[in-house]
Amino acid sequence: MFYQLYELNHAAMAPFRAAADIMRFAYANPLNPFSHTPFGRTMAASLEMFERTTRRYGKPEFGLKQTTIGDRTVSVREEVVWSRPFCNLLHFARSVPAARGNDPRILIVAPMSGHYATLLRGTVEALLPSADIYITDWIDARMVPMTEGTFDFDDYVDYVIEMLHFLGHDTHVIAVCQPSVPVLAAAAVMEEARDPLSPASMTLMGGPIDTRINPTAVNKLAQERSLQWFSDNVIMNVPWPQPGFMRPVYPGFLQLSGFMSMNLDRHLRRAQGILHASREERRRAGKTSRFLRRISRRYGSDRRILSADGGGGLHQAFTAEGRTDASRQTR
Repeated sequence: MFYQLYELNHAAMAPFRAAADIMRFAYANPLNPFSHTPFGRTMAASLEMFERTTRRYGKPEFGLKQTTIGDRTVSVREEVVWSRPFCNLLHFARSVPAARGNDPRILIVAPMSGHYATLLRGTVEALLPSADIYITDWIDARMVPMTEGTFDFDDYVDYVIEMLHFLGHDTHVIAVCQPSVPVLAAAAVMEEARDPLSPASMTLMGGPIDTRINPTAVNKLAQERSLQWFSDNVIMNVPWPQPGFMRPVYPGFLQLSGFMSMNLDRHLRRAQGILHASREERRRAGKTSRFLRRISRRYGSDRRILSADGGGGLHQAFTAEGRTDASRQTR
């Protein structure tokens, strides 16, 4: 019922959010004499905080329209080249001359534990000048109807193998954080089967390969509580009228709350900085505003359970943010 109450509260707050946005505009308008007073600035900041706190942020765009290769600027086109119910494979197609030859083909497997793939926008941007980039774009679980079936750990591994088969020979794979485990499993399965399309190289960055090393507060919590406790307290069914109605998920708002609570003092100080910003300080507070917006967008989606019984995937979801070991690369 908690998820249903959250959705009901969000809908009930819609008119208040709209009113706060209108009032904020009025108090921030330089034609309003109050906008030049401490009272007006405080009201504008307070209304802005209320509107942002109650807003539901959409999925951000990559926005990578061009890149620089050598001394030339070339256009970049984002396209979906492979699609399944729970994931799209995005390709950043570059307009490069045929004489350049083939750059390395890289599959980036983005985290699906509460993140959008745009979390890795900087990584994609940095690799574009020297590589042909593909990235997984996981679909919000609450948008996937129950008729599409479940998505467990085996399905995750199968998705990775299917994508590598689709991309063909000499594909390099990079897994960032949470997907390190299923990518490692997929590579192992392919190698054991002597699959000719096994990845040319595999890079695991900050993944929870062995959560016993350098345990964080998240790892310790996973050890202190049973799987049944997590299943009872953080797994909830998607409410109506979402397309994924009744699908069991780990809601994005819970993940955001957990993320914020790990550095609560820091986020409260940032929020207070916006609230008390004077007119001259608002320009500098813009960086804080953008930071908070990015965090809200990253954790705006629900994640599906990674095992049919809520077992291994649930444990993985709670260790995904541990970042317990350094980047590893095998060839």
